[in-house]
Amino acid sequence: MPKVIYKDTHGGEYEVDVPVGENLMQAAVDNMIDGILGECGGVMSCATCHCYVDPAWVDKLPAAAEFEEDMLDMAIDPQENSRLSCQIEMTEALDGIVIHLPARQF
Repeated sequence: MPKVIYKDTHGGEYEVDVPVGENLMQAAVDNMIDGILGECGGVMSCATCHCYVDPAWVDKLPAAAEFEEDMLDMAIDPQENSRLSCQIEMTEALDGIVIHLPARQF
């Protein structure tokens, strides 16, 4: 099963097995990863699953849709590598992806 590595701002690192097809927000919530809230359940209405994709992985993801980009404008401290983790679906090609968690979501 492919893995995702979540890194928090305090130096914590959490490796999680994620089934192909599951989004990275749900994987974080299911594994109680602090830093990803997912208050809307993944329907892109809250931006509390904001994350930073490690630069080595950015080009391996499909581009963010316009609505996702609009929601990222509501996130705290968005950057070029910001994404909503609910919009990143795990694939075999993403095995080992590194996701950096923001200091806070709201």
